[in-house]
Amino acid sequence: MDFIQRLFIHKTQNSYVQLFRYGFVSVVAASVNLGGLVILKQYAHVDYLLAATLSFVVGLITNYILSALWVFHSSKLDKRSHELLLFTLIGLVGLGLNDLILWTLTSGFGLFYVLSWIVATAIVYFWNFGIRKKFVFN
Repeated sequence: MDFIQRLFIHKTQNSYVQLFRYGFVSVVAASVNLGGLVILKQYAHVDYLLAATLSFVVGLITNYILSALWVFHSSKLDKRSHELLLFTLIGLVGLGLNDLILWTLTSGFGLFYVLSWIVATAIVYFWNFGIRKKFVFN
């Protein structure tokens, strides 16, 4: 029971627990992101890159809220507004990587856009965790 509480409940600075929690949060954010992508592309007939960008932003917001509340309990920055700004800037770099990988795999190599999204999301996941841990959160 103590192990479960350490993983899911107690505040922690343990990088392994934070990585686990960030993975959990990322699955939630990625589900929001993928759901938005598929709905916009398949049902609203939005171009896949625009749909990916819009859904990424919604996933980014989801990720920030859950990360700030559950994964990283302390910030390296004095103000939440500065934290959100840096989190967003890092996310925008991640968005650029995401869209570049998505475009390369889908338009360049003809891979189905959802498969391209999975590859891009896996790569951007590690970028976001590492950079956010180093520069935004303690």
